[in-house]
Amino acid sequence: MAEKQAQPVSNSRWLTDIRKRMQKLSTDTLDATSKNSLAGWKTYLEKNWLLLSAGRDGFIMDEKWWGMVNHQIFWGDMDCMGHTNNVIYNRWAECGRVNWFMILSKHVAPENEEEMRLLMTPRGVGLILGSIKTDFKFPMAFPDHICVMHRLTTKPDYTSDRVILSAACYSMNHRRIAAKFEEDIVVYDYDNAKKTPLKPYMVDEMLKVWELQEQSKAEANKKIAELEAFLTSLEQ
Repeated sequence: MAEKQAQPVSNSRWLTDIRKRMQKLSTDTLDATSKNSLAGWKTYLEKNWLLLSAGRDGFIMDEKWWGMVNHQIFWGDMDCMGHTNNVIYNRWAECGRVNWFMILSKHVAPENEEEMRLLMTPRGVGLILGSIKTDFKFPMAFPDHICVMHRLTTKPDYTSDRVILSAACYSMNHRRIAAKFEEDIVVYDYDNAKKTPLKPYMVDEMLKVWELQEQSKAEANKKIAELEAFLTSLEQ
């Protein structure tokens, strides 16, 4: 059975809670050293909230691996209800997924890059979206910007004939996830009209991605725990 990536265990609203705690501490009587430390952490959080959120949720903490970065929501993306149409979310997931595989193709050996890129075409071995589940968290509206990230949900092996991905669409205005996606992607041999396993070099590259995901998650959780411990020390 394919190994599943562990799910985040900390509070999903950790960022909101930490910002509230920081705001409350700002109104307390603190010594100069504590005030300076708190200000430093505030600056760090404002600059790195998205990286920490991504890592905590199992995504790689490097925007070079993100399928969509700071993409603008357009006025035309909204429907008559005044918020982004549900279909648009899945379109973002699709764009992010295609870009994610294009990014992955740049990391394989040069002789395999073209074949890896062809995974997104109906030629030779390709990928077909078997299913997508979208979990809407809140409605977004113009103006806003989004980032879309993908990660491997299950650890692939050399018998895998499908790729299971999780994705998230982050709102920059609201600083949280606006939608989550679960994608089941079939590896398909167009020449022989049947499913086929991933090629060994593809699995090897995805295993490297899996390790990067695990490293990012550990790094983000460590930093968040360090911040929470600092706030607790001030509160006490």
